[in-house]
Amino acid sequence: MDEFLKWYFSDHPIVAATLGADGYDHTLGDWTADAWHNREREQVRWLERLSAREASTLDDAIDRDLVLSQLRGAIAEAAWPEWRRDPSVYLGTIFTSMYAPFQHRLKPEPELVSAALSRLAEVPGVLAACRANLDPDLAAPLLVKRGLGQARTGRNFLTRTIPSMVEDPDLRARLAEAAEPAARAFDELVTFLETFECGGTWRMGERLYTTLLREREMLGYGAAELHEKGRAAWAELDARMQEVAVQVNGSRDWRAAMEFLMDDHPATLDEMRAEYEAETRRAQAFVREHDLVTFADGEECLVLPSAEYNRPVLSVAHYMAPPPLSSSRQGVFFVPFTPDDFSPDQVRQRLRTNAHAQMPSIAVHEAYPGHHWHLSYIAENPRTVRKVFRTPYFTEGWALYVEKLLQEHGYFDTPATLLAHLDFRMFRAARIIVDTALHCEEMSIEEAESFMSTKSSLSPGTAQGEVNRYCAWPTQAPSYLTGAIEIDRIRESFRGTLKEFHDRIAGSGGLPLGLAEQVALA
Repeated sequence: MDEFLKWYFSDHPIVAATLGADGYDHTLGDWTADAWHNREREQVRWLERLSAREASTLDDAIDRDLVLSQLRGAIAEAAWPEWRRDPSVYLGTIFTSMYAPFQHRLKPEPELVSAALSRLAEVPGVLAACRANLDPDLAAPLLVKRGLGQARTGRNFLTRTIPSMVEDPDLRARLAEAAEPAARAFDELVTFLETFECGGTWRMGERLYTTLLREREMLGYGAAELHEKGRAAWAELDARMQEVAVQVNGSRDWRAAMEFLMDDHPATLDEMRAEYEAETRRAQAFVREHDLVTFADGEECLVLPSAEYNRPVLSVAHYMAPPPLSSSRQGVFFVPFTPDDFSPDQVRQRLRTNAHAQMPSIAVHEAYPGHHWHLSYIAENPRTVRKVFRTPYFTEGWALYVEKLLQEHGYFDTPATLLAHLDFRMFRAARIIVDTALHCEEMSIEEAESFMSTKSSLSPGTAQGEVNRYCAWPTQAPSYLTGAIEIDRIRESFRGTLKEFHDRIAGSGGLPLGLAEQVALA
């Protein structure tokens, strides 16, 4: 396993550095077509080699099977090469590699700047590889447009945002100067993408979708079964929400009740961030008071505006974990600010989907005992590979599971916050329905946007951003409710206290759910 991780880190230096591994923070790696093909061959070799290994303990078997699940997923996706289809593959890694080190600050500032200078020098090469690798027959116009939105933030991000994170004025000036060639490379990519003509599809297809569910996520069902699970969950939640809606506005029309609640929202983006800060502290205190989990020593959750480069592509709250291979236990709950060019009405729509009644659920999901608690706690796990690989079907499933957990303990103590809690769960059921239908060619983008804006409480603008995300990231959107349901099912068979169950299953990592069940019930 150590040998495998050495290869993996060398092949994925940005991932390694983001995880906190030493020695990988001065390079962006090789993004040429030859490197991608070589990686695919090495993945097959490692799959064969690790499949032949016997494990002497359960922990060793879990580690091996975790890596095998990741390899099987990667090998399956080689038939659907995102590096030929989507410019965001290149852009996201550049942005993360530049932003995360200055946010985490694991090293002295001169060392951070030195590493950033080395990476900046490689940016033009990475973006040249992007232009060379994009295939007009495979790349989809939707994905290219999405990448173009990100690329347009590149110049300002590199020449202003990143230097502004440097305190020393001389180092700041040096970094800003060195960023100019990389910024010009972004300008060139913008020009390229604006005129790039392509005719590929973003639809994954049912066969590969099912393969990923079974092989990578280790679920016992495929896309069609998952779609039906989503529809059943939506119908059950619909009935429950009708009951609660009566207590909010006297009507069983939960959609109208949610519209009513969303009109009560923070006045500004800054006020939204401040209220999320207060809700995060309240959730943390509640979890401690009810002794639901064990907290990692020194954990801390910051609540900050979302990074500028993410604003064109992410319209919801999100989280950045502490680097698990480091001693840091500080994570960041990012509040979904809008791009600078949004109109006042677009900003208002964003605020409406972060209304006062919705904030408790979101803070629980992103912070306590959701993502921040989980990802700061698993950093204590002694099994290195558990800190390297995790699946959203556990991590997102966990964050939605704990929303229900706190509801069971009385956290959502008004009809308004209870309805919002149920609405978020229904939103995740709608995601299952829409994501599977989109990628199995049963629903158009327009139908998906309509479904999300009528079968959940999303505004039309937010629904559009959500569907855009599903098209670009197949299989991720269903992970929330699917994982939550599976964790609930495993809990029913666990013999021990609630806290013991949480510490064991979540502390074991972000495992595929089949492996998480083995750990929990061993």
